Amino acid sequence: MDAGENMEMAVLAAARDLGVATILFRNTLAKSLKLNLTETLCLTFLGLRERLSPSDVARLVGLTTGATTTLLDRLEKRGYIRRVANERDRRGVFVELADRYGADARETVTGVQKDHRELIRGYAEGELAVIADFLRRFTGNLAKNSEDVRYVFGEPGQGGGTE
Repeated sequence: MDAGENMEMAVLAAARDLGVATILFRNTLAKSLKLNLTETLCLTFLGLRERLSPSDVARLVGLTTGATTTLLDRLEKRGYIRRVANERDRRGVFVELADRYGADARETVTGVQKDHRELIRGYAEGELAVIADFLRRFTGNLAKNSEDVRYVFGEPGQGGGTE
């Protein structure tokens, strides 16, 4: 194996490790808030998309619509989400994050956010541009191969979901 192949493998291993570490950190967040992983996944999707229909939540977290209603009821009771009327269809609702979730999660995520900012400050602007480009394109590869990733993050190269 030449140096280029070794570096390619190192990057792929680092990306894999980032994915695993993200899942494990989500577990830490769930434990700190006394939530289950599916509940934190729902809250993460709401943070990324701002609002989702209950059927979109069901699809993204992999639950039936009935189980999703129960999930949303629990999160609403905790004050972490709110249901708002769909302006285009008065029979429907959207789900949004409530401020309380951010306030409660802040204690767990503040340290990692601080550490990430310090890490980022150690790179030159040009290096950060390469890192950001790599991460966007890496996410685009995942989106190209997953309908749900495309729904949350948009089409490859777009950098954002659609409403």
